[in-house]
Amino acid sequence: MQATPLHVVLGAGQVGPLIAADLAARGLRVRIVRRGAFAAPTPGIEQVSTDVSDPAQAVEACRGAAVVYHCVNPLYTQWPTHLLPLTRGALAGATAAGARLVVLDNLYMYGDTSHMHEDAPVAPRSRKGELRVQAAAELLAADQRGDVRVAIGRAADFFGPGALQATVFGERFFARVLAGKSAEAFGDPDQPHSYAYIPDVAAGLVALGLAADAAGVWMLPANPAESTRAVIARFGRALGRDLEVSRLPTWLLRTIGVVSPLLREVAEMTYQWQQPYVVDDARIRARFGLAPTPWDDAIAATVAWATSRYAPARAAA
Repeated sequence: MQATPLHVVLGAGQVGPLIAADLAARGLRVRIVRRGAFAAPTPGIEQVSTDVSDPAQAVEACRGAAVVYHCVNPLYTQWPTHLLPLTRGALAGATAAGARLVVLDNLYMYGDTSHMHEDAPVAPRSRKGELRVQAAAELLAADQRGDVRVAIGRAADFFGPGALQATVFGERFFARVLAGKSAEAFGDPDQPHSYAYIPDVAAGLVALGLAADAAGVWMLPANPAESTRAVIARFGRALGRDLEVSRLPTWLLRTIGVVSPLLREVAEMTYQWQQPYVVDDARIRARFGLAPTPWDDAIAATVAWATSRYAPARAAA
């Protein structure tokens, strides 16, 4: 009797655990890998702690895999030193295992963000975008050589339960608005901007992992583009109050960045909120029948999660 295929998920941050849970619910064998220790065991999922940026460790972590999902993303400040080694480690692990490789990517490689799709020209406008271009080039070159089958899923900015590191609708956003403060926005909050509900991102990557013929670049499901101000208003309605929008100018982020390296890195990317930022996910919808979770349902679930997470802290304060 043939053994159930093993799916190995590299990364246990925002997206990796959702992928692992989805795969395990399908009755597949799942191994999830992270650098640090796990908080607690997860029934039905094997847990491995190792450093994926070390190719030898990555090979061992991926041993026996049929599909490897690369969802490891270092902190902004660590991208120059960590991003490419992590990419190469994932490549080494999947190649040694003879597995297909599914990679979570973002949209930093596009200069014209008004209509981002699989065939859009690549023209990065930031150092981080250049790194993403180099990482993708190495992945696709390995696929072209026949070393490993690679599918790259590119996601818009995250929001949703567990998306603590989301650029706009993350921990800072909810800590502020649930304390009665204004919502902050980068650039021009009235420009259309695509946002991706994080469970939809995971579902897209799982679909790519389960399809033996999936390869190349795919845009992951994104909610219909709306202005950031309109999305903030949606959160306000779900919270039962109007949310004031405070603009965070890029010059202020750069000024604060003198003492906060993370905000300095964020400042480099604010051009994405100064112009239309629209994802065309028609290809993955047509191929897999995927559609993003409706705005109201996604917002309601996110608000319920955030309220539960931050209510104890507010009560204590």
